[in-house]
Amino acid sequence: MVHTNNGDIMVLVCFKIFVSRIIDVSLGTLRTMFVVKGNKIVSSSIAFIEVFVWFYAARAALVSYDSSILIAIFYSLGYATGTYLGTLLNELFVDGIYNVQVISSKISASDVLKIRSANFGVSVLKTIDNKSILYLSISKKRYRECINLVKSLDKNSFIVVNDAKVAFNGYFKKKFVDKK
Repeated sequence: MVHTNNGDIMVLVCFKIFVSRIIDVSLGTLRTMFVVKGNKIVSSSIAFIEVFVWFYAARAALVSYDSSILIAIFYSLGYATGTYLGTLLNELFVDGIYNVQVISSKISASDVLKIRSANFGVSVLKTIDNKSILYLSISKKRYRECINLVKSLDKNSFIVVNDAKVAFNGYFKKKFVDKK
């Protein structure tokens, strides 16, 4: 017969709560991203697993007969770690489209060709004060590459990035949308 003391049980309960919270909060973060993208089936499936795991963690935390602050600490640490891990998983696995707008007084026609040669579709408008407004719709996975390229052409350009739900036609038709 194996003898365990209350300290061993407390460590086990804290570990179970911590891991469960990491899993359920990571799933919740991913579910939110799929909801925003309009993917109802995937987000609903993730929601079921997320709440199932959350119930397991909450039950373990609330049923514990020990009033130790460690339970609350590990519950909270699991939540924070799950949020961090969920955002990392989102960056790695949830594909998306960003709309990038760049306002620059330095980017020239040859710079626009450099952007296009890097396989970014770009539209350019000239303002009345001779600035260029560049419009790009890019794969989220190429975000850093795009921003680094624009900054290399004009480090002082004004850049705005927005999440796009969907893009039709244009450059994406061949380079992004058809890959699915």
